[in-house]
Amino acid sequence: MKNSEAMKSEPRYLIDGEPRDESALPHVWSRCVGAGRANEALRADWQQQFAEAVAACGFQYIRFHGVFHDDMFVYRESYGSGFGENGRLASPVHTFSYVDKVFDFIVDSGVRPFVELGFMPRELATVTETVFWWGAHCSPPKDMARWVELVTRSVEHWIERYGLDEVREWRFEVWNEPNLVPHFWTGTKTEYFELYEQTVRAIKKIDPALKVGGPATSVFVPDDRYKGETEDRSAALATAAATDVDALDWRPVWIEDFIAWCAERELPIDFISTHTYPTDFAYGANGEAVHITRYADATFDDLTLLRELVRNSAYPDAEIHITEWSTSPSARDFIHDTPFAATSITRSYLKCATLADSIAYWTFTDVFEEGGAGMGPFHGGFGLVNEGGIHKPTFHAFTMLERLGDRLLLATPDGVVTRDSRTSAVSAVFFNYPEDMGVKGVGSANSYPATRALAEMGPSRRISHSIGGLEPGATFLVEIMDWEHGNAAEAWYRLGSPLNLSRAQSEYLKGVADSLLRFTLTVPDSGVLQVDVELAPWAVMSLRQSD
Repeated sequence: MKNSEAMKSEPRYLIDGEPRDESALPHVWSRCVGAGRANEALRADWQQQFAEAVAACGFQYIRFHGVFHDDMFVYRESYGSGFGENGRLASPVHTFSYVDKVFDFIVDSGVRPFVELGFMPRELATVTETVFWWGAHCSPPKDMARWVELVTRSVEHWIERYGLDEVREWRFEVWNEPNLVPHFWTGTKTEYFELYEQTVRAIKKIDPALKVGGPATSVFVPDDRYKGETEDRSAALATAAATDVDALDWRPVWIEDFIAWCAERELPIDFISTHTYPTDFAYGANGEAVHITRYADATFDDLTLLRELVRNSAYPDAEIHITEWSTSPSARDFIHDTPFAATSITRSYLKCATLADSIAYWTFTDVFEEGGAGMGPFHGGFGLVNEGGIHKPTFHAFTMLERLGDRLLLATPDGVVTRDSRTSAVSAVFFNYPEDMGVKGVGSANSYPATRALAEMGPSRRISHSIGGLEPGATFLVEIMDWEHGNAAEAWYRLGSPLNLSRAQSEYLKGVADSLLRFTLTVPDSGVLQVDVELAPWAVMSLRQSD
């Protein structure tokens, strides 16, 4: 209980003329962010963009694929041709020089790894069919004891290098999207569960306080395609044919089975992880892929359901981490480059802030090579910045969200007003998700011109609030990202969509990307700041006290 003196000294702001009860506003958007694969983090441009994203967006953890992939050289059973007897080693050798370079940079940046344990080294894989341009091996191990040894040696190395107290703050996630057979896992559901069992037992044997979780599955579905040991696409025929997919009963994949399996064997689960993209593919009667776009509140409803499932499970205290999330799971979805994505994610993050321990945006950069390098500066990549470091509207959305305080003073369908518990500084974010959209989500687009129809949505929206209890004379900076401000992809389109930018064009687009609409507001002698702004469709606006 706070004493009366502390209560008196605590600031009391009036919002729209009324005192407001505060509540917590977790910064779920900055807890973790995604990136493509470990090897990409060795690049100078990746590191430069990451440092900038951390400084602007406050990211605390980062997750990526491929820690154990062949191009990181962690696991080797042979020297290669010309070395030793037939090039074979008596036992596997584990080397961490490449991983050390990546993790050193991350830790030195003030960020922690959210370690995705995978994929399988080629020499340990039962199946060497690969996925992605860079050739990930997605099979169970040919020797479970050697997998356990690989995990054990890796975790022990990280503890030796970074200290036990530090590594206890990391998260260890077993694999990535094992429900997507054969793309990310060539085994069965039970084989994945067995991999989890052996992995969690190995890590907990090192130290019981290390945090391990899964099943890292992909999407929610309204059918039984993932009920069996492997995916049954025929079970999704009704979904593909549905005229109203939003009326279907969407549920998480493998979560309930995973919890039951672990509970039966008394296995630890420190966190539940999954991916909740609001788009999906189902397969019709002829095998064709049918793209599905869900409604704007699909993420909120999915997380509400997931939270309830975990609360009522054998692991009610397990953390919930959404280790991949974006407007769609396609690295060639041009919506990602636009203000439409920025407004959509701002709306969802604010609405879902209390529903998970992290919702990791996939990804912070377009330096991302699952399908090879992107073609052109704006190719629909996941990133908050493009390959050349040009900020997308989504980058500005994240910086605006990160400037919010951790105490919620006002929540509206159009944004929030907050207070920082350390400094008592007031800040706000508002947005205009156009009324013309109704309940629809922004969906996907396979070309930049195809996105531009959303620019016709409207109308504008008036944001009008008063904030009382401020210091007279204080100035507040307003920044607005909208169709005409901070929209580099549109400026690129108006240049004729050049595939290869000149240096001058790159500098011009960087300038456009950071040219937000900016103005200041000054608190009058009354101590009441009047905020009255007309937001264009798809605008995102930040209000914060100037330095």
